[in-house]
Amino acid sequence: MRSTTTRLGTAGIALLSAGVLLAGCTSGPSESADGKVTITVSIDAGLEKEARDNFDARVAVFEKAHPDVTVEAQEYTWTATTFTADLAGGTLPDVFTIPFTDGRGLIAGGQLADISEYVAELPYADQFNPNVAQAGEAEDGSMWAIPIAAYGQGLHYNRTLFEQAGLDPDVPPTTWDEVREYAKKIADATGQAGYAQMTSSNTGGWILTTLTDAFGGRTENADATEPTIDSPEVAEVLQYLHELRWDDNSMGANFLYDWASINQDFAAGRIGMYVSGGGNYGNLVTQNALNPDDYGLAVLPLQGSDPGLLGGGTLAAVSPKASEAEQKAAVDWIDFYYLAKITDEATASETAELAASLDQPVGAPELPIFNQEQFEQYQSWIAPFVNVPVEQMAPYSESIFDQPLIPEPRVATQDVYALLDTVVQAVLTDENADIAKLLADAQTQADALYAKAAQ
Repeated sequence: MRSTTTRLGTAGIALLSAGVLLAGCTSGPSESADGKVTITVSIDAGLEKEARDNFDARVAVFEKAHPDVTVEAQEYTWTATTFTADLAGGTLPDVFTIPFTDGRGLIAGGQLADISEYVAELPYADQFNPNVAQAGEAEDGSMWAIPIAAYGQGLHYNRTLFEQAGLDPDVPPTTWDEVREYAKKIADATGQAGYAQMTSSNTGGWILTTLTDAFGGRTENADATEPTIDSPEVAEVLQYLHELRWDDNSMGANFLYDWASINQDFAAGRIGMYVSGGGNYGNLVTQNALNPDDYGLAVLPLQGSDPGLLGGGTLAAVSPKASEAEQKAAVDWIDFYYLAKITDEATASETAELAASLDQPVGAPELPIFNQEQFEQYQSWIAPFVNVPVEQMAPYSESIFDQPLIPEPRVATQDVYALLDTVVQAVLTDENADIAKLLADAQTQADALYAKAAQ
């Protein structure tokens, strides 16, 4: 099937987040006797009125092109602690998003619909970036979940706090020693956290893994058969954080940040630097009222013998309870809502133009989910409508493709992240924390998770 939606003009824009993943509840899919279907689709929670009106307008465009399909929106925010229960209880939307880390496990467990037949018929099915596509593929290479956004981690920084600390905001730190130096200067000069670290809701493990990769280590071996948490590189990262916290007093007073709360404090000017997905600018602006003048973005410093940049992203998936007709409608929706604005010139330019007219961000850095040729073509389509301070993101966008990408660990990813949360929290809240013991205990627990996954 060649998608009929990729040539449609748009009456609105799709606002999607590289680092935000969505979840919620629904009464389930329905299919009437006359063949008409109703699908529920996830939508960002807390959208401003203009954004929600825009979403509803796009639904109207889709339903006009697909008169046998009714789309019902459902607010939902993905969190590791609730997703499993929502999935088991059948309360997810028919179309929902999940992190890359969950894709292969859910596919192997038969917990997603096998939509590969419909995905294979999309006109761009053979143009996905293979490093990105694998997150949504089964062992035989068939695609059960569609990548809709990808990211490489970045160092987000507040240009205003840099200036108040006597630092040049156009010259962000390029080594971890400089990150520490800048963090102390910001904390001393402004009283705000010079550097902050996520530690809860599995984000502590996520960012600890990110820093371990950047320091040249890994938290999983190459063939994903065992965790490598009790290692010199992980210990080095934890010691580095301990020194920022206890020797320099550069990390403020909040040591229970998750993704949402650290975004909120950063946008409010209470954090000088933090690590998160490089594509986070849109969320900071639309959901946290970030002042664009404050924003700066740089690549992560890399050091050690084999450093790399942790990358991940978002997959759009379909409920396994959906019928074949509902699965087809769901793929049509994913094609229309998430991907047409990347793969089709008319849709891309119209989406960018409308986004710009609504003061929504256009042109923030991202990693391509398709091949480089297609990505460059897309960039040319939206160029007239770019409205973000791209020069303030140049330290990231000009270097990101030169950094070797490291995929997230593949086995028991969220479970391991969760146990690492407690390790990071201990280091930041207990000056006498025994890093060696914390890592030995975490290794033992992670070994058990890997053994269970292998059964």
